[in-house]
Amino acid sequence: MKIKRKLMAAVQWAVWGILFLGGAAWAADDVRAAPAQVAASASANDLVLKDDARCTACHDETDAPELLAIGKTRHGVKADGRTPTCISCHGASTAHVDRKGQAVRPKPDVVFGVFGKNSNVDPRVRNEPCLRCHQQDAKRSHWAGSTHQTRDVACTSCHQVHVARDKVLSKLTQPEICFLCHKAQRTEISKPSRHPILEGKMSCSDCHNAHGSVGPKLMKRDSVVETCYPCHMEKRGPFVHNHQPVSEDCSICHNPHGTVTENMLKMRTPFLCHSCHTPHDANIPTLRGSSVPANTPANTRSAGGTPAGKSPINITQGRGCLNCHTQVHGSNNPAATNPTPQYQFR
Repeated sequence: MKIKRKLMAAVQWAVWGILFLGGAAWAADDVRAAPAQVAASASANDLVLKDDARCTACHDETDAPELLAIGKTRHGVKADGRTPTCISCHGASTAHVDRKGQAVRPKPDVVFGVFGKNSNVDPRVRNEPCLRCHQQDAKRSHWAGSTHQTRDVACTSCHQVHVARDKVLSKLTQPEICFLCHKAQRTEISKPSRHPILEGKMSCSDCHNAHGSVGPKLMKRDSVVETCYPCHMEKRGPFVHNHQPVSEDCSICHNPHGTVTENMLKMRTPFLCHSCHTPHDANIPTLRGSSVPANTPANTRSAGGTPAGKSPINITQGRGCLNCHTQVHGSNNPAATNPTPQYQFR
């Protein structure tokens, strides 16, 4: 009997040993598998972007501002391999995530702010995540050295990433963003004669490339006239008689942002015309053998003793140059090459 009892006890101890060692091995396997399981669990908890679980644990749908709205934008497309992550823009931000008993949670490594405000991060640092993907675009190839870049304007000074609709991408709301800095243009665009920008039919980006260009004043094309011609193609010419300001710069006569004068002229005629073309006296009979009309006022004579302007036929009739010169942008009328003989100098 004693021998049987000893054998039974040995068998029990053997069973308990097997169970103990097997449980320890299983526990070790669980420990080794824990990181993978944790990673899989974290990935399963991603709400919008890849690996955003560590951020969306706090920044969920109840957060203000609603950061999850990025899922409604192109930056929230998980199937696109170019889609950024929270870390690729804001940095690892370990201190912000861990906190470690600090009374006030530290800010993320890179804070962009709203329209560039409430951020003390260098604009070049804020622009780097954007330019990492977007600098290859032809529209942004001239960003380096452009007016906005040299004046420390950040991408987030105009753009918002965590919103379903970025205001600067809509013709109707884009001027609101531009007017945050361009106050003078805000006033001009509200004047009676202007482009239909407030109605949403045009936007600032129809003429300007805010990301830089080779043209003046961030014009989308190489010059002001080349930017105007796509819409005002009837002014392009060529004409037999070209008006030089039309070929040089439309803004010599027009203010495209708006004026109180019709056709967006900087001032009404004839004063606009007289800023280049000196008016002449109406009495222009000439004296035989003289190069100066008999009744030409002294204030219309040039330094050489001849009337200022092209010829003495330059008279303002009824204080309206356009009464006769109807085609101020250019004309194919040959009459201007052959003035009436009675008005020619002899």
